[in-house]
Amino acid sequence: MRSPLPAARRAAYLALFGVSVVALSGCATPKPPPPTPVAATPPPPPAPPPPQYSAPPPAPVTSGPLPGTVQDFVVNVGDRVYFDYDQYTIRPDAIPVLTAQASWLQRYPAVHVRVEGNCDERGTEEYNLALGGRRAASVKTFLVNHGIDPSRIATISYGKERPIDPGTGETAWAKNRNVHTAITAGAQ
Repeated sequence: MRSPLPAARRAAYLALFGVSVVALSGCATPKPPPPTPVAATPPPPPAPPPPQYSAPPPAPVTSGPLPGTVQDFVVNVGDRVYFDYDQYTIRPDAIPVLTAQASWLQRYPAVHVRVEGNCDERGTEEYNLALGGRRAASVKTFLVNHGIDPSRIATISYGKERPIDPGTGETAWAKNRNVHTAITAGAQ
């Protein structure tokens, strides 16, 4: 049989164990106190919007009409020269244009042109057809003298039938006294 002492001892151990647990639980680290409220700081100002960059300006146009085209001839050389009243001699201001036409035609030997003589509305139809023919012939002669094969140049006179300015008066008449060089074949 067992003696009652060991049961008492067991109870004492259990009691001591319970007291130790309670004592140790009292020694546990206390919970930190809740933080003290701090004065509210205003929210930071909103970030500035990103800078607005505009698109770069368009690149300058670096190309014009294609070389050897009708547009090239009209824009870069010039297709019209003007004459004084009742005259078919080439004016000094027409020489650079006709020289440029001759150079362009030398550069493009397959091109053929029609030189079209025009007059203002004054004078008879017959007189203006003859004067337009003389103007066209003087331009053809200039081009031939500057190295262009005459077989590449046709001439025609429209007299007063194709005015470029339908008005009446010296300003309109001065525009209508001209020779137009039209490309008829060989241009790109």
